Amino acid sequence: MEIIYHGHSCIQLVSEGKSLIVDPFLKGNPQAVAKAEDIRTDAVLLTHAHADHISDADAIARNNDAPIVAIVELATIMSGKGAKTIGLNLGGTVDLGFATAKMIQAFHSSSVVLNDGNQIIYAGMPAGFILQAEGKTILHAGDTALFGDMKMFGERYSIDVAFIPIGDHYTMGPDDALQAAEWYKAGLVVPVHYDTFPVIAQDAETFVRRLEDKGLRGQVLAPGEKLTV
Repeated sequence: MEIIYHGHSCIQLVSEGKSLIVDPFLKGNPQAVAKAEDIRTDAVLLTHAHADHISDADAIARNNDAPIVAIVELATIMSGKGAKTIGLNLGGTVDLGFATAKMIQAFHSSSVVLNDGNQIIYAGMPAGFILQAEGKTILHAGDTALFGDMKMFGERYSIDVAFIPIGDHYTMGPDDALQAAEWYKAGLVVPVHYDTFPVIAQDAETFVRRLEDKGLRGQVLAPGEKLTV
């Protein structure tokens, strides 16, 4: 299995000639090296509705004739943009054929902003995903604060790679992310959702060193970098 990090919180999992992409934010992302029109995928997964997670979702889905997997309210919004959708809710699992995606809770907010910021539409609960393919388990935490049930996921699943936000301000910061990493007990922790904007600037290398001090393995990925699992 290969995982491509596209920057911010966007990852693409490639397995047996198929792929899924989570939270595509390429256009408007100053760190992204890929373009939405170049993405080839079989499914688009969304953790929540904020623009820095969905900005390219409908275009990528339509270009690839691929479904968008999202919480039911957000799936309804995306279907209005002409995309195929699969609406899930927390605790639900979808079988994509080459991979399964279980929707798990995250503590955040989720909305779509319209009319130059004068209107906000509720877009369902925020989420994360547990992705399983080729006998491997990948956790994408989504945008989230620290919460105690993260420990349950670490106890219930043997997580090979966990993608955890560290940016602070809008999500967990490094201290809380370090605790989350301990609870997830993943074989590898990859920090995400940092440095894209000044308000979420963080030192990811220092975070990885702090993981190592606790006996955990971490790795910083640059946008466009690939990871073999």
